[in-house]
Amino acid sequence: MSTIESQQQYFAVSFNCLDQRDLVCIGSEFEECSFIDCHFSGATFEACRFINCTFNRCQLSLISLPYTRLFGLSFLQCKLLAVDWTRATWSQYHKDFELSFRQCLLNDSSFFGLTLQALVLDECKVHDVDFREGDFSQALMTSCDFSHSLFMRTNLQGANFSESSQLSLNVLENQLQGAKFSKFEAVYLLESLGIELLD
Repeated sequence: MSTIESQQQYFAVSFNCLDQRDLVCIGSEFEECSFIDCHFSGATFEACRFINCTFNRCQLSLISLPYTRLFGLSFLQCKLLAVDWTRATWSQYHKDFELSFRQCLLNDSSFFGLTLQALVLDECKVHDVDFREGDFSQALMTSCDFSHSLFMRTNLQGANFSESSQLSLNVLENQLQGAKFSKFEAVYLLESLGIELLD
């Protein structure tokens, strides 16, 4: 497939090495499509639908998703800097949208107030990302670097943070029941309580 256009339906299409930076696509549907080595930095997908699609080694920084619906998406080794995920349309009838990010760059993005239970973040850089007031219970957030990311009034019950680092979590301001942390990182959780550990 050479280009993506508005008001189209794409089913089981493989997009390879497509470069459509700053694309404006309105009202298109993508189902069971794959995107490999594509460049969509600065693109706008408005009122679109992405269902059961995969993105491998794609450049997706600064994409805009107003009124777009997302379900069953897998991102591998993608660059997704400064994406405001709150602009997408998230159905109230779902709590798990089956989103998976593996070995991705997600810095400077926002998931503020979203309900994305069972979200998968594995081996990702997650710097300066806003997770405040969201529901990410049962999420898999393993082997990630969360430097300067924000958590406040966030539901993280049952989330798995094993091997993740640079977490700044106040145990009194977030729901952490059943969450899993590496022992070294768990020590930093006590800092929010003003507890000083001695050797």
